[in-house]
Amino acid sequence: MKDSIILGGGCFWCLDAAYRRVKGVIGVTSGYAGGHWPNPTYERVTTGTTGHAEVVQVEFDPQSIELDTILEIFWTLHDPTTLNRQGNDVGTQYRSLIMFNSPQQERQVRESIQTTATPLWGDKITTEVIPLDTFYAAEEYHQDYFNKHPEQGYCQVIINPKLEKLNKKFAQLLKD
Repeated sequence: MKDSIILGGGCFWCLDAAYRRVKGVIGVTSGYAGGHWPNPTYERVTTGTTGHAEVVQVEFDPQSIELDTILEIFWTLHDPTTLNRQGNDVGTQYRSLIMFNSPQQERQVRESIQTTATPLWGDKITTEVIPLDTFYAAEEYHQDYFNKHPEQGYCQVIINPKLEKLNKKFAQLLKD
């Protein structure tokens, strides 16, 4: 049995790299969601005119990892208090976003905002919480980007610190 959720926390390369390391995560796909343009491309999404956010689809085994844990990692690895930005990545395509696929997931997400995100950040959470409409997988060259290009500047400066935080706080959850 598997479940999935769509998470947007800035550049999709960051969340992709992190969730690929977590036990119980079966698959991670970088993509686009939350917009109004059919079949978006990276070039179109980066203009900020499609309404889409860069997101990851996280498929997981709920017998091995709970959604609450997936969400705790999400809240830890990005700043959900900054509207339409993560660090130097600015625009609606970098907004904090969760797209749920059931009423139960929506309840868990909204509870997690109160019990985990708000205490962790101590500020208003700007994460958009909406039902999943359509998820579009990103181009192949965006999939597993960090593992394919660990020496790339963005990976070194932006993704590595997030992975260090993941390793430190969630070491017991990481794959060998």
